[in-house]
Amino acid sequence: MALIVQKYGGTSVGTVERIKNVAKKVERYRDQGHDVVVVVSAMSGETNRLIALANEIHDQPPARELDVLVTTGEQVTIALLSMALQKDGYDARSYTGAQVRILTDDAYGKARIQAIDADRIRKDLEKGRIVVVAGFQGVDEDGNITTLGRGGSDTTGVALAAALKADECQIYTDVDGVYTTDPRVVPNARRLEQITFEEMLEMASLGSKVLQIRSVEFAGKYNVPLRVLSTFEEGPGTLITVDQEETMEQPVISGIAFNRDEAKITVRGVPDMPGAAYKILGPVGEANIEVDMIVQNVSADGTTDFTFTVHKNELRKALDVLKNVAAELGAKEIQGDASIAKVSIVGVGMRSHAGVASKMFKLLANESINIQMISTSEIKISVVIDEKYLELAVRALHTGFELDRDAAAK
Repeated sequence: MALIVQKYGGTSVGTVERIKNVAKKVERYRDQGHDVVVVVSAMSGETNRLIALANEIHDQPPARELDVLVTTGEQVTIALLSMALQKDGYDARSYTGAQVRILTDDAYGKARIQAIDADRIRKDLEKGRIVVVAGFQGVDEDGNITTLGRGGSDTTGVALAAALKADECQIYTDVDGVYTTDPRVVPNARRLEQITFEEMLEMASLGSKVLQIRSVEFAGKYNVPLRVLSTFEEGPGTLITVDQEETMEQPVISGIAFNRDEAKITVRGVPDMPGAAYKILGPVGEANIEVDMIVQNVSADGTTDFTFTVHKNELRKALDVLKNVAAELGAKEIQGDASIAKVSIVGVGMRSHAGVASKMFKLLANESINIQMISTSEIKISVVIDEKYLELAVRALHTGFELDRDAAAK
């Protein structure tokens, strides 16, 4: 008998019929003798509906009241799911984040979990109950309701699994696992049986939307085995776990991630002097604009070109910030380019294999794709290319590194 924490997203509980189907899934695990704790999101579209209502009342809804409002979405689903379980003859009990006492800081809209009092849940499990918990929410020291930010239900699930020392945390969604890349771009993409926390964290941060980054960080920190499964079809899903010996014998590359949401800024002709990089990036950071990749090239004439990427939505804001900076530095010009994309290959096998970068660059060169920027880590290589070549690049890399289904079957 195992203790399993299951998390179901908005699409999984999007209708009454789907909530009934989730109840059946939960019941099957209970029938096998497992203890089950279920974390649910609001019904799909409900959080957006509530935020829209708030915006009709107030053009800048107070953060505290907005958190009180949006957490009602999960309160609906925990009650309905508990009712469905009880109708089928199972003892179930629902709890909000405040009732469990998922203690967070007081950063409304993006609170971070500080502690969880799991005693109440343990007592219910000892009585044979199925416990249903509202995801995405908690309470601060003063009793104020808080939310964990978009995708926060994943984090709730993993945090509860860690607090309860669960055997596995299962994340149910509308896909049946983690794939080598987006199947909509590469139809031959394969579902991975297993992937490490490191690889999943890189994939999530680089554009893979399967799991929320904070939940993967949490799972890795507390060594909570994660499994991504489909609510709508049966299958083993993908297990996300610690780096193990056998994973090192898997292919060098586990997956390919990509991101269409970045833009490139180049500050040309910056005098090559100490502190130039800080004078450029300091004001950008103060404007709360996140910077991703950075490249600096020193020219023979004593100037440097400084290039970095930001989110596309922040491009105009960043360019406005840099106008005064460029004038102060004596830079020749600033250029912005929103027609780029980032493509990344990820795999723990890179640590023990040489020549991965050169192979990646050769595969792109064979397709006449020019590389504008390069960034590397122990288990990742990212390149910035022209956006119009994104899908061609992903397909070429996927085939070249033998990630296709056909290649794996040989």
